[in-house]
Amino acid sequence: MESFNQNVIRHKAGLLNLAAELGNISKACRMMGFSRDTFYRYQTARDAGGVEALFEVSRKKPNLKNRVEEATEQAVIEFAIEYPAHGQVRASNDLRKSGVFVSPSGVRSIWLRHGLSSMKQRLRALEKKSAEEGLVLTEVQVQALESKRQDDEACGEIESHHPGYLGSQDTFYVGTIKGVGRIYQQTFVDTYSKWAAAKLYTTKTPITGADRLNDRVLPFFASQEMGILRILTDRGTEYCDKLETHDYQFYLGVTGIEHTRTKTRHPQTNGICERFHKTILHGFYQVAFRRKLYHSLEELQADLDTWTGHYNSERTHQGKMCCGRTPMQTLLDGKTIWEEKVGQLN
Repeated sequence: MESFNQNVIRHKAGLLNLAAELGNISKACRMMGFSRDTFYRYQTARDAGGVEALFEVSRKKPNLKNRVEEATEQAVIEFAIEYPAHGQVRASNDLRKSGVFVSPSGVRSIWLRHGLSSMKQRLRALEKKSAEEGLVLTEVQVQALESKRQDDEACGEIESHHPGYLGSQDTFYVGTIKGVGRIYQQTFVDTYSKWAAAKLYTTKTPITGADRLNDRVLPFFASQEMGILRILTDRGTEYCDKLETHDYQFYLGVTGIEHTRTKTRHPQTNGICERFHKTILHGFYQVAFRRKLYHSLEELQADLDTWTGHYNSERTHQGKMCCGRTPMQTLLDGKTIWEEKVGQLN
């Protein structure tokens, strides 16, 4: 930097010296490729402040009047570390609910200033904070999660007319916990409202798929005086086989739920579950395993239930039917459509 400034001074001072030697400012400017205005600007600067005034000064100066208040900036930083998977729009919406008013572009500006603009950077910040507070980070668990392949975009669009019209179910491999073994998540998502339920198991079998529906999903819809007409799954062995020997198929038959399977070799046709898995991976698992060392399935399930409750009742959703409402709000608002379309048939 010092060498650069010295070269700049020599170049500018050379113009002034050449003009003095020639006694002709116009000729000196033509020879060195400067305008007369530039010459007089250099001359005025040198006369007012000496040779040091010819240093190259950056014109980029921050406009401090546009900066948000310090308390707001701190709230945005804390939110980024607390919820590293949230983007700038969701961060702005959620902060607004707590009384912190900052635009999505304002959130991004603050993140850029503090090196938090990408989710990877925000995760590193969370990891650092967890280490400073003495929390244990299990690298094997983190690597297992981050190696999970996810589809960036779900292809196709599923038609869904009201809550309970079509449920999407899938199995998600979470990883391995020492002393517990492999962990699988049975996921159910209502394709209309995006209301979701998730339960953890140590096996991937037909009975676990049926248990997820029987344990939480069907009782919840019954409490809302609704039901499920159809379920979409992939063609995995936990969902598909002969009806008379398959627990999941038998359960759907007993409960009167129609079973639809995805197109062969096109798992993205169950894209709603795939998208939810990406959300839960970034929003819950990658965060939870950086904060805490889990020793049992029940301990992880308790935190998963808390996150799912937040997802259903507090987290706004930008889906086609939700339009900024929470999944629970969307489901309750859609009950009237259920009553009109299904209630008449009953």
